[in-house]
Amino acid sequence: MKSRLGKGLSELFNENNFLDAMDGETSSEISLDDVVANPYQPRKVFDQAQLQELADSIKEHGVVTPIIVKLVNDKYVIIAGERRTRACRLAGLETIPAIIRDYTEAQMMEIALLENIQREDLTPIEIAYSYKAMIDKLGITQDQLSKRVGKSRSQVTNMIGLLNLPDLVQNMVDQGDISMGHARVLSKIKDNDRIIEIAKQVREQSLSVRDIEAIGREEVKKIKVIRKITNEYADYQRDFTQALNMDVTVKKGSVIIKFKNNNELEELLTKVK
Repeated sequence: MKSRLGKGLSELFNENNFLDAMDGETSSEISLDDVVANPYQPRKVFDQAQLQELADSIKEHGVVTPIIVKLVNDKYVIIAGERRTRACRLAGLETIPAIIRDYTEAQMMEIALLENIQREDLTPIEIAYSYKAMIDKLGITQDQLSKRVGKSRSQVTNMIGLLNLPDLVQNMVDQGDISMGHARVLSKIKDNDRIIEIAKQVREQSLSVRDIEAIGREEVKKIKVIRKITNEYADYQRDFTQALNMDVTVKKGSVIIKFKNNNELEELLTKVK
């Protein structure tokens, strides 16, 4: 087992039998009452129809592949096999075949991610949260993570960037209302309200990725124009701020003076008089 655990996730990914019994290993029947979920399980939503199909199959054929667990405080933490465990409970079983292994926290995270990536069950947002959790928990960089999961650095960066999206838009990505291409462009926009507005346009008007890229470019131009105008009045803004000792903003056609309380307002009135 040690030789496999020393490998990166991308190498393990290519071993089709990684989740099978290793040399000398045997499975044991353990009580489902003693089985608990992996805290690093990236999947948040399980398709109930698919679980029922698996439960029906298990009723007829049994559990073909044992789950993999780690013994922690008299409980068995699932390392791989969350769907099988849920399906067994749905089928009314009391026990499940399991292989007991001793993994580190880091390995538990990686294998939970591996199992789902192999079966392509994770949504883009679930993958993004998994990547972020691995970076935070393992103390690694995006570059190091990209090597461990066998993805390019840009792919990892783009996935994690999805977490900048408002929750509503993240749900739209998960539900397939907007594509990964749309989501990547939207994640570059800073204004959450604008992101939601454009995302709804994508869904309702079937806008292409190029369409929203064009919208983004136009908004960047507007921002640059606003910044240019602001810069034209930078000297005036600085002088007003120093003279009044208050927060002053100068825009085309207006001077905005911010005050914290009535005392500051009274002081401003005195200075103006």
